[in-house]
Amino acid sequence: VVLTEQQMREQRKMIEDALGRELPGTISEITTEEFGCDPKNKPAWAIGPFRKNEAMTFRKEGQWPDPLHVGWKCGFIFNSSLLEHDGRLFLFYRAAPKKETLCSRIGLAVYESGVGWKDYEQNPIVFPTEENELLGCEDPKVYRVNDGFVMFYHGIWPLSDEQKAGASVAGMPMEVGCDIKMAVSKDLFHWEKRGLVVPYEVSQLWAKAAVIPRNPAGEPVRINGEYLMYLSEGCGGRQHVGHSSDLLNWTFEPQDFLDISEYGFLYEVACAVADHGKDREQLLLDFYYRKPDGKNGGGQARYHKAAPFHQLELSQGASLSWGGLVQYQGKWLFAQGWDAPEGSQEMYFYECDVTV
Repeated sequence: VVLTEQQMREQRKMIEDALGRELPGTISEITTEEFGCDPKNKPAWAIGPFRKNEAMTFRKEGQWPDPLHVGWKCGFIFNSSLLEHDGRLFLFYRAAPKKETLCSRIGLAVYESGVGWKDYEQNPIVFPTEENELLGCEDPKVYRVNDGFVMFYHGIWPLSDEQKAGASVAGMPMEVGCDIKMAVSKDLFHWEKRGLVVPYEVSQLWAKAAVIPRNPAGEPVRINGEYLMYLSEGCGGRQHVGHSSDLLNWTFEPQDFLDISEYGFLYEVACAVADHGKDREQLLLDFYYRKPDGKNGGGQARYHKAAPFHQLELSQGASLSWGGLVQYQGKWLFAQGWDAPEGSQEMYFYECDVTV
């Protein structure tokens, strides 16, 4: 990608601004220990509690080349998605100049048993190249489908003064737009962008996140014959659900699917798990919320696959795995970067036994 001198100046200014910008709904204080399930009160259907696997820790070393040549550098990694393929683990993660900021890129690291982690030498695999992602490419969610893979990610972009007027998300004024975008791949290394997923008449300039029920292998699961996408943040403050026959083309409609008013205020659904355990007809949503006292919490909601919008039960405790859970070597596994201290480039792994 070759930028003009004016575009390069604009990119550098955006990076400078991003380093001092606070985003709505800050989640800088996430720790898995705080949000994990309490084993004394956990219902049998919930997943957890999780324990750290120190041997799996990924430590990113050095800096990537900057394909835009605007002085971008990584200082923190988080919000990852994990898949097993051909006997290896593929870790897709968001890389940013610092914790809780914009100007992110998406990177890839690969784990091989007996070898450990290796950061992909051609990172970043997704970075800003389009107008509606100038402020960053964030939060990959990767799904295996047919003979390839689909990635949904957030494109962040600056709003005009006209767009900012009256715009809000979670009750706070909006300074930037957030789009759900798509990329596809045959090999998990090389990605082709496919553009906007949620149209603006639905998103109203902000939509998060592309949560699609997937099984323990990371494959999307059809619910009543179609793929579903739960949109829990944005869209004018109304929950929406996307419908697709192929994971590539989507239609959206307003649909209430999660009421956690007994717990507090819902921020966002992190992931969805289906086709696991003894009851293959069970569906779980893992969510993040604010308690009445202002503190943050995580929870899980149980559904029957035949009625995916009718919650049956809530439970305190969650993984808050934004990219979803996988089963690896007989255990549930996910990666979490928010536990790492500011200025580090580390990703910690948490696991729990698979119970039936």
